[in-house]
Amino acid sequence: MLPFQFRVNLDAELARLLGECEVYVPSGVVRELERLAAEDRTAKGALSLAAKYRMHETPERGDAAVVAAAEALRAHVVTSDRGLLAVLRARGIPCVTLRSKTHLVLVE
Repeated sequence: MLPFQFRVNLDAELARLLGECEVYVPSGVVRELERLAAEDRTAKGALSLAAKYRMHETPERGDAAVVAAAEALRAHVVTSDRGLLAVLRARGIPCVTLRSKTHLVLVE
């Protein structure tokens, strides 16, 4: 939901940071967005954006789905969730996060 909350162009920012890359959305995240979309415009927009990317099937939900997908795909994770960032960093998973509410940065 980050691109809608802060008006960040996700595709342009990822291209700037990582070059050409394929974007995946864990199926658990899509299920969560579907649940939220009925009541939240931001979630509805995020679900629409997620539909343009490839989905990675995972039985996990929430943060566990994100971690499982990142490990399976050996992928970077885009998040501004501090708790999830801590888990990802502890597991050695590369992260991308929002800086100054205007652009994305790689987290070391």
